[in-house]
Formats: sequence, C-alpha cells, structure tokens
Amino acid sequence: MAKKEVTIEERLKALYDLQVIDSTIDKIRTVRGELPLEVQDLEDEVEGLTLRLEKLTNGIEDLTTEISNKKNGIKDANNIIKKYEEQQNKVRNNREFDAITKEMEFQTLEIELAEKRIKEGEFQLTSKKEKVDEAKEYLDGRKVDLTNKQNELKEITEETSSEEDKLQKKSDKAAKVIDDRLMKAYTRIRGNARNGLAVVTIQRDSCGGCFNKIPPQRQMDIKNHKKVLVCEHCGRILVDATFDPNYVEPTEEEKKPKRRVTRKKKAEVKEA
Repeated sequence: MAKKEVTIEERLKALYDLQVIDSTIDKIRTVRGELPLEVQDLEDEVEGLTLRLEKLTNGIEDLTTEISNKKNGIKDANNIIKKYEEQQNKVRNNREFDAITKEMEFQTLEIELAEKRIKEGEFQLTSKKEKVDEAKEYLDGRKVDLTNKQNELKEITEETSSEEDKLQKKSDKAAKVIDDRLMKAYTRIRGNARNGLAVVTIQRDSCGGCFNKIPPQRQMDIKNHKKVLVCEHCGRILVDATFDPNYVEPTEEEKKPKRRVTRKKKAEVKEA
C-alpha cells in the first residue's frame, strides 16, 4: 500500500502543533527553573565542606598525637636527667662530671623546647577545634538547604513529569509528519529564538514573533498554505492564524485601519 503524501498544509499544521506542544514543555521546565542546577551546586558544596571538615578533623588528630609524643618525650628526658644525677654522685673526675652535666643541660633544653611546642600545639588545637565546630554548624545548615531543595525539586518533578512525558510523546508524534529538512530548520530556528518560538501566526498583519509588518501579498500566500514561508525580519516560520483553535475572526470594524489624528499647524499671520 502506497504511503499517503503529506501536503504542505498538513506539514504547516503539524509544525504549528509541534510548536504549541514544545512551548508547553518549555513552560513546565520554566516552573522547574534553576532547581536542578541549584541542587547540583549544593551537592558539590556539601561534598567540598565534608572534605574540608575531614581535613580539619585529621589535623586535630595529628596535632593531638604530636602533643602526646612531646609530653612522653618530656617524661623520658626527666628520667634521663634523674639517671644522670645519680651518675654525677659516682663520677671520679671533673671531665666525667662535665660530660654528664652537658647531657643534663641538653635534656633540659629538650624539655623546654618540647614545652614550647606543646603550648603552640595546644593553641593551634583550640583554634582548629573552633574551626571544626564552625565547619560542622555551617555544613549542617547547607545539608538542610540541600534536603529542602531536593524535596522541592522532587515535588515539582512528580507534579510535572507525567504531563511532560505525555507532551513529549505528542511532540515525537507530530515530528514524524514533518520531513527531515523542515524539522532541522524548525530545531535551528527554535534554538536561536530567545523565547523558543520557531513557528508563529500572523497577528494584526504582523509577525507573531518579532511584530514586524507582513506585506498583504505575503499574507495571502501564507493563508493559501501552499508554501513554507518565513518572516523576512526574524526568520521564523509563518502560518495562518486559523491554525490556532482559539482564533477568533476579527469583525469588519476591527479590520478597518485606524485613522491617524494630526494637528494642523496654524499659519502665523503678520499684521501689516
């Protein structure tokens, strides 16, 4: 069985229907807005804050270990000093006494240095703990923000996904009536248009996209549905307004052009 040939009028009607469907999908996605990006940004931020908190926590653990080692080092140094004090009582000459004294002085310096490092470490530890508390508080707040955004996105998605899926199926069905060349043109024009309108009707003798006037002869050609015609100004595909199911034929009074009211300049008469 031979496939029925699709007329230009049918293609134009399919294009208009496709535009209406795609515009409705656009509105749904506008309602969803920037939420997916906001959720992604918050997820990335939470991940970064979590890593920062882990580094701070690890830093506290390392510093605590270092302080503990310094304290153990002080204990060891004190034990060594005690041993040297006992040995001092048993020395037989000044040379041995001086050598032991120097070792004791060295251990004393080690203790002083360790105590200094412990004070510095404890100061850093206090600072890091404060930063950890601040980081935890901020992270908890951002997690709450993320959960709220995720719930908001989920709610909107659940409300709109079913309708969007149905519309997408209608869009795919309408696209099958249109040949590849025309479909590519539609996609290109729609992508370039700021409002996503690739197919527009004539409104008040003007393009429904850029609102520039359409010449009368071109309007007649568009109404005949024999050609695919585009606006000479914006490049959008033009179709007859009757394709719109909500279209209402203007009355004869509305069709009449409005008369412009001009004020005549009064000539100045010079008195002789």
